[in-house]
Amino acid sequence: MNALLCSLLVSATFVTLCNAQCYVILNENTPDNLSNECKDLDGVTHPMNSTWKTESCVECSCGQDEINCCNTVAVPVGYDKIKCQKIFNKETCSYKVVERENAEKICSVSGWIL
Repeated sequence: MNALLCSLLVSATFVTLCNAQCYVILNENTPDNLSNECKDLDGVTHPMNSTWKTESCVECSCGQDEINCCNTVAVPVGYDKIKCQKIFNKETCSYKVVERENAEKICSVSGWIL
């Protein structure tokens, strides 16, 4: 019982510190019909124990019972939102923060949230 409580405490602390945006998709397996693949929300099938990244920069993994997916994009916080703007690059799944008046000048960012 103590081991269970300790592991729950560690998990809760990790989730609090990480603040990642994750979700789970349950596989539609029945006990007599176990599949060796997962079907994602777009209807695409993936092999068991595989990982992939979606067009929206979400990394997913296929397990026997579920697909686990988490956002991989760090979002900038703590920058001058009047003087600067964030720009998302879909190819690199990342943001950069630049001046509104001159996009060649990078702005200082004090933190990033995943």
